[in-house]
Amino acid sequence: MALAPSPAGLNLRPQRDNDATFLAGLYHSLRDDLRLLDAERDFVEELIEMQFRAQREGYGQQFPNAMYFIIEIHSQAVGRVAVDFGHNEVRLIDLALLPAARNRGHGRAVIRALQQAAGQAHAPLTLVAALDNPGALAFYAKLGFGLARTSDSHALLVWYPGGA
Repeated sequence: MALAPSPAGLNLRPQRDNDATFLAGLYHSLRDDLRLLDAERDFVEELIEMQFRAQREGYGQQFPNAMYFIIEIHSQAVGRVAVDFGHNEVRLIDLALLPAARNRGHGRAVIRALQQAAGQAHAPLTLVAALDNPGALAFYAKLGFGLARTSDSHALLVWYPGGA
């Protein structure tokens, strides 16, 4: 799935085996929460690596047909998006950007491209967001996502083509 060329040079390309080092670094950049633990540095880094492996295995089990893309800006990898094109929905599983690429409109552009793909498939675009992350919930609301249901800690959000 490729994005139309944009002034920012944003592009999606399929994830490849040689992206493993980038993906590990991306995941590590997202886990500052674990670095706050009062523990030995080696233990924390091992814990982050275990969480990274658990995430990959979990996504593989829960979404065996998911597609994984690398987000690039001018051919430089800056993030990843995981999407499952199911029978009744397009599910945004995960969207992650390196810290230097955040708050620049790249995530919005990727989601807009996924909305376009979902619209062409005549399927809703869904995602799960943590209820304790009001910034993310507000971001998705601005992109037209509505609340479908909640659990104790997460919300299932849905965007319908044509605003249905």
